[in-house]
Amino acid sequence: MGAGEEERVNWLIEFFGDPANWSGSDGIPARLLEHLLFSVAALALAALIAIPLGLWIGHTGRGSLLIVIAANLARALPTLGLVVLIVMLLGTASVWPVLIPLVALAVPAILVNTFEGIRGVDPELRDAAYGMGLAGRQVLGRVLVPVALPLILLGLRLAAIQIVATAAVAAYTGLGGLGRYIIDGLAIRDYPTVLGGSVLIVLFALAAQFLFVMAERIAVSPGVSRRVKVR
Repeated sequence: MGAGEEERVNWLIEFFGDPANWSGSDGIPARLLEHLLFSVAALALAALIAIPLGLWIGHTGRGSLLIVIAANLARALPTLGLVVLIVMLLGTASVWPVLIPLVALAVPAILVNTFEGIRGVDPELRDAAYGMGLAGRQVLGRVLVPVALPLILLGLRLAAIQIVATAAVAAYTGLGGLGRYIIDGLAIRDYPTVLGGSVLIVLFALAAQFLFVMAERIAVSPGVSRRVKVR
């Protein structure tokens, strides 16, 4: 281990070993809870917007241009710039200057994957469902959604990871979350705090990915999982 690596390890030991970092409003549990609340709220709002819209577009075939726009938006959206713009417009009296950019960041991944999941269902399976006398909503709910569920969950997982990683921008607006360690640490050149906050955000993102992988294993039927792998 080189001198630089050893120094960084010592920074992490200093940060996580300091009892002051585990209590109070600036402690790791409090900051972690704030980050979690930002992330869950943003993901829930994005899902409420994107999943019904993706189901409708995928099922009806209408509004496909919106999917193209969403896919391009996902690659071009400057999250930090959007945060600064919304803060200038709305101020910092609420969490909306943070939630709006996070939701905007998460919607494209959920929308595109939901659409692709529904559109990718075998047409013969769809026709068979109609042949059994099922109505449009029944076909969507009983046939298309279960088959498309792996891709829908993938969209939610990608969005969750993006939100968790990007929620650090909340610190720029004066709000809490794990990003406070990075912003405040850089302001006073407290590099153990900066590194510790960065590690916490990475671990949080990995935990979010693990939870969605477990959710997919529980929620998706083995037959659908095998079918997706084969395709």
